Amino acid sequence: MKTLWRWAVLVVVAFVALQLFFALRIALMRVLPPGSTTFQRSQVWRLAQFGQLGRWRQQWVPYVQISDNLKRAVIASEDDDFANNQGVEWEAIEKAWQKNERAEQRAALRAERSRPSARPMRPVKIVGGSTISQQLAKNLFLSGERNLLRKGQELVLTFELEALLGKRRILEIYLNSVEWGDGIFGAEAAAERYFRKPAARLSTYEAARLAVMLPRPRYFEKVPNSGYLASRAQTIVARMGAAELPAP
Repeated sequence: MKTLWRWAVLVVVAFVALQLFFALRIALMRVLPPGSTTFQRSQVWRLAQFGQLGRWRQQWVPYVQISDNLKRAVIASEDDDFANNQGVEWEAIEKAWQKNERAEQRAALRAERSRPSARPMRPVKIVGGSTISQQLAKNLFLSGERNLLRKGQELVLTFELEALLGKRRILEIYLNSVEWGDGIFGAEAAAERYFRKPAARLSTYEAARLAVMLPRPRYFEKVPNSGYLASRAQTIVARMGAAELPAP
């Protein structure tokens, strides 16, 4: 019994130490750019394996040098209550959970009906229901693995980001680190790659197109003339006027 208690104490101490480590790193981000994120490092490794490191593009720019059009477009597309929520939208998470459960049930039913010789079933697509703060927490520190333990750590990191950085800094880091194509990270690299201009000069429609790319940037990079991309961008343009930017 004593051994069990010792292990329980060690687990708790390790968990607390890990959270303090994360909190320290986040606190430093108040004044320093975060450097590379966990997701970016995974992409560096992937590009290196294929000898494509030359495709890497990223340039940090301050918040004021990113067009408000892009800020509003990303908020309208990814997290329309970003300026006012606490970093987590519980209703969105619940809906995503229910959608994932239904998808898994349908996949299980298809698997039961399929013949043993049939081709392998596609893996179930997992929907996250994540806010901008949650996406940043995941990209900064966590792997792409999806399970309850990782989701719990993502929520803890999200609350730490909200408490230690604030909305404006979160949005600044997010826009400078998010993926916008194969090896393309951050608003400045994306603006130069797709529109041959700095992020500060993005028009309303250009910003909306970039925002629409975010869920599947490498896919949309290959289909720039996608009808969905154009029509969805128009929808985001219409919603941008209601997108609230975080207070200074």
